[in-house]
Amino acid sequence: MKFGGKARDKDKTTVIYNSNITMTDIPLEAYDYVVNGKPALEWVMERQVVKTDKASGIVNDANETMNNPAYPLELFQRVITVSLETMKIVRAQPKLDLPK
Repeated sequence: MKFGGKARDKDKTTVIYNSNITMTDIPLEAYDYVVNGKPALEWVMERQVVKTDKASGIVNDANETMNNPAYPLELFQRVITVSLETMKIVRAQPKLDLPK
């Protein structure tokens, strides 16, 4: 998975899943949900990359782990929904007035 656009001008509203699937119109607000200093969507993108460990030769592939080739795409779509809904709840909370 990678963002659309050029390297310098990433288009976060577009994510290229593979040569056949491109997700468009991803709301930028979905990137407001941050976990451990990183938007949850970007975390998913990083973790779903198929990688081979150089030292061991072990292939890390979420598709094989879940026995579902669509798993990374479905996970990304679910995290978009979770991110938007979580931020809706957070923004609806009253301001916390702490004594100074």
